[in-house]
Amino acid sequence: MTTKYHQISFSDIFSDCQNKLIDDSPSFFSMLSEHMDLNEFIPPEFQSAFYLSIGRTRIYPLHGFLSAFILQKIFSIPTDSLLLLFLNLCKELRDFCGFSKVPDASLMSRFKHNFESYIELMFQRMVDYTEPICQLIDSSLAQMLTFDTSGIELYVSENNPKTLNALIKKLKAFYKDKPDVDPYKMAYGLMPSQAAICPDAKQMYINGHFCYADKFAIRTNGLDIVRHISFIDDADFKVAHPDLVVEKKTDSPDEDKSIGDSTSLKPVLSDFFALHPHFQPNTFLGDSAFDTIDTYGFLKNEFHFSRALIPYNTRNESSLDKVGYNLYGYPSCPKDPSLDMKYLGHCHEKGRADRDKWGCPKVHMVKGQWVCDCTEPCSAAKKGRTTYTYENMDFRIFPGIQRDTDEWKSLYKIRTIVERAINHFKINMCVAGRRTRNHITTKADVFLAGIASQLTVIVAYRMNCPQYIRSLKPLAA
Repeated sequence: MTTKYHQISFSDIFSDCQNKLIDDSPSFFSMLSEHMDLNEFIPPEFQSAFYLSIGRTRIYPLHGFLSAFILQKIFSIPTDSLLLLFLNLCKELRDFCGFSKVPDASLMSRFKHNFESYIELMFQRMVDYTEPICQLIDSSLAQMLTFDTSGIELYVSENNPKTLNALIKKLKAFYKDKPDVDPYKMAYGLMPSQAAICPDAKQMYINGHFCYADKFAIRTNGLDIVRHISFIDDADFKVAHPDLVVEKKTDSPDEDKSIGDSTSLKPVLSDFFALHPHFQPNTFLGDSAFDTIDTYGFLKNEFHFSRALIPYNTRNESSLDKVGYNLYGYPSCPKDPSLDMKYLGHCHEKGRADRDKWGCPKVHMVKGQWVCDCTEPCSAAKKGRTTYTYENMDFRIFPGIQRDTDEWKSLYKIRTIVERAINHFKINMCVAGRRTRNHITTKADVFLAGIASQLTVIVAYRMNCPQYIRSLKPLAA
């Protein structure tokens, strides 16, 4: 029997949220009140800044704004206007937030814009609080870290699909007789790199489509609990990391994303361990974009990971026969493992890791010409086969766990949880799809989602219900 689907309307969303917030509200709010006191997690700096800004008249408490926004994330309320509607309709909700009077829309918006830095600080402090909880639930999973980047689409004219579709349509018509030309990649190259009205909205290729988005990086542990959030195109982030290489835009959106992920990993990790120096994760999980010698180096030597589960990137692998290695780690001839390759010196090139160069053992110079004595040469190059060794090559080949074993495959499956965490933020917590073109407000929304995720862990743990550490919504069903 064919299942019939229908598009969810605004009235459906309203009815669903109304049932949760009004019909079952007393029991749910009493449960939250019993196991959660938001005031114990608000930094003193946040308290001082907030009440200094509003003066003596304190109609609206700080914890009221935070409680309202956190419940908005928990219950997937898509807009601030709908949140205000529920506040006006539901007395239990107002009482829980401590509102004797409901704030207006402009005040709610200004709160996020004016106090974004303190919201971020609160999230960081709560990560410290939830780390021991994660260790108690499952220490092995808590010591794993995953990493990925994504973007929040902003409400700018460049995100109007008509703009890009019109350009693609013209390119398809112009290159209709040239099947090798990819009009989508060409359109990517012709569109501006950032939105005119909001420079923080950078051109990206996410979820199968082009868009202009505010890019952020997210780290989770093996329990799918967010540990760190960074907006890597943020001006403050770039000032803090002047050594961050800003790569030129290529013709491939996928390549740009890989470059962006790999180059941002080190500064994000530096910030993470600076904020949480007592954290001791031992396993890094990442996709093939991180398969670089530099990445293995700083994962092992600077951040002291004992395991790095990163698949080989096919772009880094040669189609030629694989070079072997002797007991001393020197490369050997692919055709004859008993022959060590010749050392050709140390290479130091800008933008690349230092490396040692090795050449074919059967190549020599005869009357000014390179000659290979091999009857079955493994390379067509005049100088024969060459290869390189790196300082951190051992960790790439032996990353603390045997590659392609059942254990490797089982652990690597955990990596996808970071993608689920991003999806949870965007869809379930309604961070995506908001009509905002403001970078600061976008940051505040993401960090509020991060705070909601930490509170979920705390409440679930205090209730002795670890199965709810990712979402409290089933408790209100």
